[in-house]
Amino acid sequence: MRRAEFEIKDKAALEGLLSECEYGTLALLDGDAPYCIPLNFVWFEDSICFHGSHEGRKVQLIAKNQKASFSAVKPYSLIPSYFSGTISACPATHYFASAYIEGEISKIENDAEKCAVLNALMQKLQPEGGYETIEATNPIYTKMISQTAVFRLKAAKTSLKPKLGQNLTPQNMQNIIEQLANRGSQTDTETIEAIKRIGQK
Repeated sequence: MRRAEFEIKDKAALEGLLSECEYGTLALLDGDAPYCIPLNFVWFEDSICFHGSHEGRKVQLIAKNQKASFSAVKPYSLIPSYFSGTISACPATHYFASAYIEGEISKIENDAEKCAVLNALMQKLQPEGGYETIEATNPIYTKMISQTAVFRLKAAKTSLKPKLGQNLTPQNMQNIIEQLANRGSQTDTETIEAIKRIGQK
């Protein structure tokens, strides 16, 4: 990573970010051209796991080349240039945190493993419950499990990069925090909390 000051090597922080991201982008190779697909996912047993059809372009490309990468982004506040007390456009930016994973994809064939992944995905998407646990022996899921393909991108390389003004001087960072607090949206409050967490690392 070119900007080493932005990178965090903390497994718990990576898992936390991935739990907050609603979707991510899977990058595959189609010959010598990239093919990127946005999808729902869950971080499960050190892997990006996702589901879909047994057929289609994505499945065909995975069969040809299992190497893949995946990225997910949590957006924070837009930072207008005038937050920095200037009429120059240059300081305008958008704060965010991103995760990047590289590895190889495998298809999960075992029904019990498929159910474990699908239950983990449901816990992420619907933490309040209100559904029956997915089990291969449950008649309401038997057909769905056979018709659903579940994949695992086992992480060989991971990176977590928050972009939250780490390159600013303490005074400039404090000014940004005050401007965010004055604007006061929910996203601004989350951004301030994220900035403070980064400052504690």
